[in-house]
Amino acid sequence: MTANEDQEMELEALRSIYEGDECFKELSPVSFQFRIGDLEDSKAFILDVTWPETYPETAPHVSLDAFFNNRISPETKQLILSKLEEQVEANLGTAMMYTLFEWAKENQEALMENHRPIVTAVTLTSSSEVTSTASTAKKKEKKEQLTKAQKRRIINRTDHKGELPRGWNWIDVIKVGAFYLSSTRWRT
Repeated sequence: MTANEDQEMELEALRSIYEGDECFKELSPVSFQFRIGDLEDSKAFILDVTWPETYPETAPHVSLDAFFNNRISPETKQLILSKLEEQVEANLGTAMMYTLFEWAKENQEALMENHRPIVTAVTLTSSSEVTSTASTAKKKEKKEQLTKAQKRRIINRTDHKGELPRGWNWIDVIKVGAFYLSSTRWRT
């Protein structure tokens, strides 16, 4: 197979494996980002991977240049990249993206064990600001998740366009009309 055919097959496999996964992002057919760890995790990082034209016969370009990685020290970035390069060399000539991503996920703790977050200059004027920002963070509510049964009821009530059928609330109109008529009868 040619390099392009191998790339197309691997791209199709990656799309099917990581479909709906928040950690995987396809920037273009030859460029990807993969987040290792949760967003809130201080040891999380994003891998930027780009395929050259002759991939998988030549190594993909792996970097940690994403803005998300600015809090990681240069020494830790270099360690991660060197360990990933070892994995790339071991898998050269084969489809390796899934292997790289999964290896990085499994070894995240080891890769980030010497990680000391880079702290940028932050000034606080009072402790009340800290408590107010903490309380607003707690106030953010998650969107309510519907159960399958609730979703099914909503779908059964709507037509193929997602609209409620004509007359779905006629009972309410009749009730309001009857109430209005009964209340006006006593005024005369």
